[in-house]
Amino acid sequence: MAELIFTDDRANPGLDDFRDLSTADRRPDRPGGRGLVIAEGTVVVGRMLASRYPVRALLGVERRFHELADELEGVDAPAYVTSAETMAEVVGFHLNRGVLAVADRPVPPTVDEVIAGAGVLAVLEGVGDHENLGALFRNAAALGVDGVLLAPGCSDPLYRRSVRVSMGHVLRVPFATFDSWPGGLDRLRENDFRVAALTPRADSVPLRGLRARAPGRIALLLGAEGPGLSAEAIAAADLAVRIEMVPGVDSLNVATAAAVAFHEVAAIHNR
Repeated sequence: MAELIFTDDRANPGLDDFRDLSTADRRPDRPGGRGLVIAEGTVVVGRMLASRYPVRALLGVERRFHELADELEGVDAPAYVTSAETMAEVVGFHLNRGVLAVADRPVPPTVDEVIAGAGVLAVLEGVGDHENLGALFRNAAALGVDGVLLAPGCSDPLYRRSVRVSMGHVLRVPFATFDSWPGGLDRLRENDFRVAALTPRADSVPLRGLRARAPGRIALLLGAEGPGLSAEAIAAADLAVRIEMVPGVDSLNVATAAAVAFHEVAAIHNR
């Protein structure tokens, strides 16, 4: 079990990975930082402990460590137990969830590794909002999507807010970033995927008609909220699909649209 270390010393060097997380130039999960992955709350911390991400340390109030007792079995990392007040002073804000874990980033999978064995993939272009990205990963995990591929320029899925909003599922859904865009979509076709671009365009195919056109492996292409997919990405797809809506409404929040599409596409693949 993780070693419990009781401390009220905010200057304890063992707490350095958790220090001043609200300060932009100190946040280790931001570009230019130390590349650490941060989990917040017992549910997300538990998922990190069960993931392939190597945990460096934990910080929290005693009650939260009791709640995580089973997950902490076999964990070889220090667990710093402190008061809520000391924790807030170290982190830089009051943390209602009462526990944090920090992990190193393992070597990320390649695009080919994410593709291998997958039947349904999500492909994201221009998704820069961390909450939307986290929600997309949570929906992917819940609705049977096997992996996520990112176009260059998407936000980092391991950003602290994305990890939190995903409820830790970003730590278990494999993802990789294309080197080229939209040329990287050819790699999917080489592996017998049909690439379906989700767009409200009138000339697109209703999502419910996708099964007849793409009965095998499917990659669902989604764009950022607001601008949606670029014309280049839609042109590079095999077909365009839309979610049918009542007149007067032509768009949904990207995470909501993804959930609808993931449900339909996963159902197609698993029939």
